[in-house]
Amino acid sequence: MDQLELFDLPNPCIGVCQSNSRGYCMGCLRSRDERFNWHQKPVEERARILKLLTQRRARINSKAKKDSDAPQSGESLDLF
Repeated sequence: MDQLELFDLPNPCIGVCQSNSRGYCMGCLRSRDERFNWHQKPVEERARILKLLTQRRARINSKAKKDSDAPQSGESLDLF
């Protein structure tokens, strides 16, 4: 028996079901195809999707941190 079969993989839906301009859900970050029939997908596919979501969240968090570290408009850079 595959170890993934021992655990129920959670549905990442958080009830914020709105798509962004690229077609990803703004709540769970899944594409339409990734959301469609979640409970009927094989365990391996759901695990792969969950891994992709982790990577997407990391990219978003990294970009948000980079943006928050950048000076805001009208704010000067203190170089000295």
